[in-house]
Amino acid sequence: MSGIGGRVVLATSNAVRKLGNALDNVGAMIEVAKYSERLVPSTRFVAVDGVGPKTDPECAFVAPSASLVGDVSLGKGSSVWYGAAIRADVNPVTIGENSSIGDRAVVHVAKIQGDYPTIIGNNVTVGPGAVVHAATLKDNCVVGASAQVLDGSVVEPNAIVAAGAVVTPKSVVKANQLWAGSPAKMVRELTAEEVASILDTAEDTLELAFVHADECAKDTETLHEDALEYEDTRIRDPEYIFQPPRKGDDLEETDVSGLGSPGLVFDDALNAPEKWLKENEQRIKDKFQKAKE
Repeated sequence: MSGIGGRVVLATSNAVRKLGNALDNVGAMIEVAKYSERLVPSTRFVAVDGVGPKTDPECAFVAPSASLVGDVSLGKGSSVWYGAAIRADVNPVTIGENSSIGDRAVVHVAKIQGDYPTIIGNNVTVGPGAVVHAATLKDNCVVGASAQVLDGSVVEPNAIVAAGAVVTPKSVVKANQLWAGSPAKMVRELTAEEVASILDTAEDTLELAFVHADECAKDTETLHEDALEYEDTRIRDPEYIFQPPRKGDDLEETDVSGLGSPGLVFDDALNAPEKWLKENEQRIKDKFQKAKE
């Protein structure tokens, strides 16, 4: 019966597949506007007129969902975070060292109404959701979350544009000043502590960028191992006498598997004995040779 049932299922599936293809062809014949579904290629680095983004080999981090389009230069230690877009199609965008473009921030240039590139110096922090449009941000300054710095504006060193502020076109935010509001105006001079915090923020963001770069660079095998380690740590009592081995630990002679105490890590390796044997082949040979002597 099983043989007859299998043949019936096979014949039915073939008939259904042919019917589906026929219906699809009929639909394609009667549709007015032809449509072809295509996979969207990665938009992290996109060239315009043959000019593509240039990143320093030691740039800290470019998020997988960020977009760098056209003549963009990204300096050493700088980072572009998740969902950020930097478009340099009609003029260049230059970003110096140890600067960061926050999540969902937008950096553009201008050509039609004024001819402005965008220049961002060193140790600059552009907050999440901020807009820098055809402007110049000099060294050691901060543009707060959702703030806007518009065409032809200049933010001088050691200045802060507060969150949500709108710096109108061709404005100059003077050094050591805090600007806020819409339109943005000078509120007061910065304190020495606030000036020092500008560099601290840039350094903290740089350290965090390295962490995210390492995480985003992991392959599926490493992510799987991380998940197993997390789950093992979550359910294993830290006071339990048997703990999984860590890097640099000496394995006990009684640890035949070389994997420590039974648990998730142990079980996972048992599901891949060939991998374990390959990794431990020389150790087993050495142990056997030692026993013979």
